[in-house]
Amino acid sequence: VARPVHLETPAGMPVLAALPFRGVAARCLRRVKEDGETLLARPLGAALAEAAALVLADHPEALTVPVPTGTAAFRRRGYRVPELLMRRAGLATVRMLTQTRRTADQRELDILQRRQNVAGSMRARHARAARDVVLFDDVVTTGATLDEGARALTAAGFRVCGAVALAATPKRTESRETHHE
Repeated sequence: VARPVHLETPAGMPVLAALPFRGVAARCLRRVKEDGETLLARPLGAALAEAAALVLADHPEALTVPVPTGTAAFRRRGYRVPELLMRRAGLATVRMLTQTRRTADQRELDILQRRQNVAGSMRARHARAARDVVLFDDVVTTGATLDEGARALTAAGFRVCGAVALAATPKRTESRETHHE
């Protein structure tokens, strides 16, 4: 069951995370990402579906675009975590973004370092016509990756309406969490 967390990226883009990244949710997502336990993507996908439905209700025609997975992570896992979660949520994955260069692992970087790390690292296919887009990621920490994806999509002629993530790290959720029973 989703416990939606509303937040904004540094550039002010609204993000809805299905869950806070702690406890069982964090352990399950780590097992999907680090141990290849993809069966856990099904219940995580159900929570993502709930959050996505809230955002997509306001943007029913929006393309659902995952942030790209780095080549090394894809080779290591054999799957792209945001796309796996989106499929388990019953969402189409529209690959509009590609990485233009390798970026460092962001886990140990602060907000400024994360922003610098991903700056200019994505490119989007050009829009034939302006379309609404909702970005998807597995975990939002600072929002730098989502902002870079939004920058690339906007430059290509898309309108980014917001983002959905499975989870938001505790640093991002303190005093912003909203519970819906």
